[in-house]
Amino acid sequence: MPENVIPKKRFHLNLKVLFEDDYLAVIHKPTGILVSGNHFKTIANALVQNLQQSTLSDATKPQPVHRLDFATTGILLVGKTSSSIRALNRQFKNKEIEKTYFAVTIGKMVNAGIITSDVDDKPSQSKFKVETTVLSKRFEKLNLVKLKPLTGRRHQLRIHLSQLGNPILGDKDYGFKDLILNGKGMYLHAYSLKFVHPFTKEMMLLKSELPQNFSKLFRNQ
Repeated sequence: MPENVIPKKRFHLNLKVLFEDDYLAVIHKPTGILVSGNHFKTIANALVQNLQQSTLSDATKPQPVHRLDFATTGILLVGKTSSSIRALNRQFKNKEIEKTYFAVTIGKMVNAGIITSDVDDKPSQSKFKVETTVLSKRFEKLNLVKLKPLTGRRHQLRIHLSQLGNPILGDKDYGFKDLILNGKGMYLHAYSLKFVHPFTKEMMLLKSELPQNFSKLFRNQ
């Protein structure tokens, strides 16, 4: 559990808050920043100034309960009390939180399917569905793909799409070296979370709409 230690200086970053109550919050993570870790400039260090302090007895420093990659944008779930952080971690462990992503991929793809292959020597599954496709001079075809990770391995979606032969646009780690998109970021977006609120028992469906760089590619579709 995080310690209630007041840092000597605060990391000032304005975050878009999509939902908040005394137990938890949901925010939009921008690209190019770490969620947490041994760094000063992280989402975790910016949460205190963006969220209201919980009034509950076990209120603690707000803490992200899952991670998104440095270059990934989108929806991020945060616990605001000790019991909420534990409950949300348990829901993730029990696969009770449904995550939906969107990505832009390169090349010709089949319309839908499930990718099943090991990631870090562990069985992994990702469900995908091509929403629309546009022609591209450089990349031949670009696809807007809806993704649902059925397991939660590190870099799972990026690895699975690369194994499929359709890497994510801008992915410098798993993309094709001659098709790297420099300076434009990676086109992977955490779109929605669906889960039962661990305390109010309300069914929650929260979304972080697609960023503008996605919309520009598929504007006429």
